[in-house]
Amino acid sequence: MSTLETLHFDPAFSRLPEAFYKRLPPQPLTDPCRVSFNPDAMSLIDLDPEEAHRPEFVDYFSGNTLLPGSDPLAMLYAGHQFGVYVPQLGDGRALLLGEVRNGRGERWDLQLKGSGRTPFSREGDGRAVLRSTIREYLCSEAMHGLGIPTTRALCIIGSDEKVYREKIETAAVLVRMAPSHVRFGSLQVFYYRQEFDELRILADYVIANHYPRLLDDGTVPYARFLQEVVQRTARLMALWQAVGFSHGVMNSDNMSIVGLTFDYGPFGFMDRYDPGLICNHSDHHGRYAFDRQPRIGLWNLTCLAVALSPLVSEEDGREALERYQPAFQSHYDQLMRTKLGLLKPAPEDASLVKDLLELLATHQIDYTIFFRSLGLFRQNGAEEDHGPRGLFSPPQAFDAWALRYRARLESEGSRDVERQQRMDRVNPKYVLRNYLVQVAIQKATEQRDYTEIDRLLKLLRDPYSEQPDFEAYAASPPDWAGGIQVSCSS
Repeated sequence: MSTLETLHFDPAFSRLPEAFYKRLPPQPLTDPCRVSFNPDAMSLIDLDPEEAHRPEFVDYFSGNTLLPGSDPLAMLYAGHQFGVYVPQLGDGRALLLGEVRNGRGERWDLQLKGSGRTPFSREGDGRAVLRSTIREYLCSEAMHGLGIPTTRALCIIGSDEKVYREKIETAAVLVRMAPSHVRFGSLQVFYYRQEFDELRILADYVIANHYPRLLDDGTVPYARFLQEVVQRTARLMALWQAVGFSHGVMNSDNMSIVGLTFDYGPFGFMDRYDPGLICNHSDHHGRYAFDRQPRIGLWNLTCLAVALSPLVSEEDGREALERYQPAFQSHYDQLMRTKLGLLKPAPEDASLVKDLLELLATHQIDYTIFFRSLGLFRQNGAEEDHGPRGLFSPPQAFDAWALRYRARLESEGSRDVERQQRMDRVNPKYVLRNYLVQVAIQKATEQRDYTEIDRLLKLLRDPYSEQPDFEAYAASPPDWAGGIQVSCSS
């Protein structure tokens, strides 16, 4: 295991020309303190968890002292924000410290998010607030626990330093980790500037470091690179839809070139099933509503294909994009069959899923609770009203669909106990509902009590298992949760 001073920094991005970034040190944070640390993320870079208890841990990860071997820089990118192209964005409140290589040969970017102003800050102060930092810290780890590709979070460093949003809040730094922080917008900026040499250099960098198998046959791999990003994004969108996750701000600068869930802000996990859920209070026209996410995924990929058009022919670009919908549908259909406990595909499955979701929407049934309870369904009806049927009012509203489901299970010789075991492995009991985050935020910001953050971190590592000590966390949200609003400032 490494100490803070012996992390194996092996920079790659900083060896690119300075057209791709601006070097600068972090802005010191006033009186920093450790809020929470994540041993699981520390293990990804072979960092001994005991290092979190050293005072130097806070100094290094607040940005007040540079980690030996780090080379902090702010990355340049652009992007379409709510459908409108913004020609220059960039890391306005984050600095990439560099890539750390672990003993397995994996590279992990270390990024300080909230580390002060950069040349890309525009009118911003370069800080993150504790509220939004807690949200990203917990949700990235919740998504990892669910098996969904995501950035990771190593720790939160807090401070009493005041920052101004809708109200006065306190500053914090999130240490974010990812195999890469390159976004669709990282390539877009050079296309729109007509700096095609830089576009090629960055594409070559991404392929060599994150898609190296594309280089095996020695041919120019740009079309296959686009195809790979299309496939990864299609799978990611299917995973979001199947688990009931709404991102909230699917701008092209928030889309990862390696297919990760990226830049958590006004996210939301589905409570009562609503296909048109708009989790972002800033999204006045519902561009990023839950049921639009798959289409927006394709829209953003189209923006990427345009950016790559100096390297990829129009025909190859069109062919890559045409693979998106079949790939998304294939992944989604398989995920939903698995959630229903079905072993083999059948022609009626699409209508079975469609009609079930319409039923959940009509009766405002909690999405996560329903699918977890569906494992209790018994082909002889023995579960009666303590299973999924009991979630409906009146319970008879479930019966017509249940008859079809029962027949479908019988058609493949399904066994109830085995099916429930399979379903419990893919239908989480716990998700990071917004009210759970809000409780943790209130304790942290009002009482300086960070225990709920760590409690949720522990829970969300294993969302599919029964955890008796956390039973209350699996319940429907309380009435007051309906008043929670999250926006781009979140």
